[in-house]
Amino acid sequence: MTLVTRVRGRFPAIRPRRLRSSEALRNLVSETLLDTSHLVLPLFVSEKGTGPIESMPGVERHTVEGVVSKVEEAVELGVNAFLLFGIPQLKDELGSQAYHREGVVQRALRRLSEAFGEKVVLIADTCLCEYTSHGHCGVIIDGGVENDRTLELLARTAVSQAEAGATVVAPSAMMDGQVGAIRSALDEAGFESTLIMSYSAKYASAYYGPFRVAAESKPQFGDRRSYQMDPRNGREAVREVGFDVEEGADIVMVKPALPYLDVIARLKAEFPLPLAAYQVSGEYLMIKSAAALGYLDERLAVLESVYSIRRAGADIVITYFAEDIAKWLKQQS
Repeated sequence: MTLVTRVRGRFPAIRPRRLRSSEALRNLVSETLLDTSHLVLPLFVSEKGTGPIESMPGVERHTVEGVVSKVEEAVELGVNAFLLFGIPQLKDELGSQAYHREGVVQRALRRLSEAFGEKVVLIADTCLCEYTSHGHCGVIIDGGVENDRTLELLARTAVSQAEAGATVVAPSAMMDGQVGAIRSALDEAGFESTLIMSYSAKYASAYYGPFRVAAESKPQFGDRRSYQMDPRNGREAVREVGFDVEEGADIVMVKPALPYLDVIARLKAEFPLPLAAYQVSGEYLMIKSAAALGYLDERLAVLESVYSIRRAGADIVITYFAEDIAKWLKQQS
């Protein structure tokens, strides 16, 4: 087999570089598109200290009123979807502020709904870890997370978030049956139109560290490997997503994104649902840190990473870089 094809004596006949010869041509034949409509910006709403987060340069904690201003700025850039995390003043064993009518996320959802209506997609993280005194995602019994008792509280949390104005609830606790329990509770409460975006393939990852500092959600004992997925497994993700689809998930998610591009591609081929991928805090911090030291170009590195997530098959990219990407895309247009 020859390495080069000759036509009429010319060498070489096949020249892929012709398709890369100008920016206009490269754009014309590009296989992967990126638009602000593909992006979700995570936001931290806090009852405690606000301002810059040391573990995540460029990211801040916001008050309920402050988050309204932040969303307004992002909407001006073309970002219209937001994932809300709450940092309560008080925590307890059962994470009661997660499902309290006057919880910090519930108050933020009401204000944002009033201010923006259907102009934005409001996604509420549905979990207990930010609200429990022990930092785990569920009810602790005999030193472990009790699955079915946790389902009751996750369902209560989802209903309270829907009542407050969430367009989408996003269960992230990785409890077996969480999507089914939440779907039933939402439907019984009259919220049949509220979507569920499930953290279906959420791995027990080392890349969550900066987030846990930001959200004050580090486990006070043990770890989360008994309920989050083993990073060594890929087939298991297909099984987990399959269960969530059967239980009524509208959107499924892979978290983190970059270390699991193979999982994203596999799930995209297996399931017809919209697929989200979360570029998590550790991925964010690695790029930020390397760029701050001058070792890489932040804009190029961010865009390359997000294009890779889209190329793998993600329809939705949750990223702390959402506003920066929106600015860069405007500059390119």
